[in-house]
Amino acid sequence: MDEPSVSPHRVTQLLEQWSHGDDAALAELTPLVYEDLRCLAHRHMVGERPDHTLQTTALVNEAYLRLADQTNPSWQNRAHFFALAARAMRQILVNYAKSYRAQKRGGGALKVDLDEAALVSMEQSKEIVDLHEALERLAALDSRKADVVELKYFGGLNYDEMAEVLKISPVTVRRDWEFAKVWLYTELHNAN
Repeated sequence: MDEPSVSPHRVTQLLEQWSHGDDAALAELTPLVYEDLRCLAHRHMVGERPDHTLQTTALVNEAYLRLADQTNPSWQNRAHFFALAARAMRQILVNYAKSYRAQKRGGGALKVDLDEAALVSMEQSKEIVDLHEALERLAALDSRKADVVELKYFGGLNYDEMAEVLKISPVTVRRDWEFAKVWLYTELHNAN
């Protein structure tokens, strides 16, 4: 997300037009943000084999469908859009990891599509759920610090973009990030 492939201003314009009901803006926006969304999804899928482009594509498509399916989207700007895309991708991965763990424990009533099952490996499902649970505990302690982690780790946003989304200074974002990294490291390593 450091160097967008298209003008952030143009993406923001299209997001605003889409927020006001202009479906043509959504049609123009899709190809402009798709590659950036693929890069974001690829970061989520980095633990998988590099030749699994279908899984990255499945994650992008599902996240994009969730974003596009909103009845009254209210996009502030490009950074806000990608922050919400990152949150959607994280939630998709957490849901798949939880369903995988439920199946492993005998919850065979859950039907999982092959693309969904291939998204998360056995080892990753525990790590994803553990991280999700640790982030929820951090959010209970300090929700802004949890938001910073989500935007940086899952969204790939830089300090300036995170500051813009959270409406705080980049220095505060850096401090929150440093605190959250240490807190999460301690939390995840004490859990094992």
